[in-house]
Amino acid sequence: MKTYQGLDFEKITEEDIHVLTPIMKRAFDEDTRIHLGEESGGPPGYDNGDFLRKYALNKDSTSYKVSKDGNVIGAIILWINHSTHENFLGNIFIDIEMENQGVGKKVWEFVESEFPNTKVWRTETPIFSRRNHNFYVNKCGFHVVKIENPKSVDEGSFILEKRMK
Repeated sequence: MKTYQGLDFEKITEEDIHVLTPIMKRAFDEDTRIHLGEESGGPPGYDNGDFLRKYALNKDSTSYKVSKDGNVIGAIILWINHSTHENFLGNIFIDIEMENQGVGKKVWEFVESEFPNTKVWRTETPIFSRRNHNFYVNKCGFHVVKIENPKSVDEGSFILEKRMK
């Protein structure tokens, strides 16, 4: 286990899926409710553990569950390329009860401290999710480098990157 600014980070295991799935579902459903006015929505498998099994448990990903005061509050899935040092943030989610408390920013700062040789971070987020845009651009220092399917609320996405110094 690694600790950073009051948060604990542990590699995700199969046993964590049943705890993380409801947190992921709440986080994605809240975003969908706020931005699309729908009760639920997220990527395939976000609500039954399949997404986490496919990506967080993937042998090529680096994934952490995030805990505070002994309670699991979210997770992050990364794709680290040790040869090019061009890495990808696949997914980050924090329980809605912990939102707007600086937790996501601390999680991202932990990631940057864990992978100091990174030249560039990349990620992608839905075009409709203004809260994600604010988080990535204003809190974490990413820049929008491309907009895919800009006219589609359902399939549009922002491609972001952060070049490290």
